[in-house]
Amino acid sequence: MDVKRVKDYIHWLYYQYLLVTCSYVLEPWEQSMFHTITVTVVAMVVYTAYVFVPIHVRLALQFFSQIFGAQPDGA
Repeated sequence: MDVKRVKDYIHWLYYQYLLVTCSYVLEPWEQSMFHTITVTVVAMVVYTAYVFVPIHVRLALQFFSQIFGAQPDGA
């Protein structure tokens, strides 16, 4: 992919974001507040998923391995 196509694709994605969220009708200061809040919420969701999902997957695997009769690692 050349740089122009990537740039056009990013512009298209941003345009889709504006249309889906209807933030194109906001004033500039409202848009900046909306984008700041949106980026903050997305960052918190990504961080939470990064920290807590592996722990829960490990616990779920341990739980199901005990149910289905697999031997624990220490035995």
